[in-house]
Amino acid sequence: MAKKDAPPRWDRKMQQRLARGEAAALGELYDRFASLVYSLAHRVLGDERAADGITRDVFAHVWEHPDAYDPKQGPLRSWVATLTHRLAVQRLRATETAALAQDGHGSTEELERKVRHASVAARADYIVQSMPVPLRTALEMAYFHRRDYRQTAADLDLTEDEARRRLRLGLQLLSTAHNAAAPGAPPGYGGAV
Repeated sequence: MAKKDAPPRWDRKMQQRLARGEAAALGELYDRFASLVYSLAHRVLGDERAADGITRDVFAHVWEHPDAYDPKQGPLRSWVATLTHRLAVQRLRATETAALAQDGHGSTEELERKVRHASVAARADYIVQSMPVPLRTALEMAYFHRRDYRQTAADLDLTEDEARRRLRLGLQLLSTAHNAAAPGAPPGYGGAV
């Protein structure tokens, strides 16, 4: 039970340290979440420079507004992912709207379709990164190595029933990527795109 309580405790302490203005806390937070932030931003925007910019914006926002995070609403990781998602979608909309206005090609429907597609892809990436290793490993065996549940069971030294269970649960989690809430966000951090 203590292990389950550890992440929220870390989250609260991190928020308190950030609120006190501890630069070392920002460094720790960056070390822990920078790859998550960058990958989500890159998935939405499809551009390395833009993803770098969003990464800077996210950590600047966290530094300037540490009290915006409420540990009662969910893990710090989810809040950071939600913030990343929101800022990346805003940037995507702004750049695509500017391109639409300049070129005159396309439509707002195409823009929204592109934003929805990017959002779902980012949520799916976040879900896969966040799922327990046994589920992720089974999905990777099935998807990347084109293994069926029997082959996955043999490769992972599992029963066929356990392999089917892991694959089914992993796919059920992935199917939630189409939800309107931000990636991995608890209800209080929802926010349609």
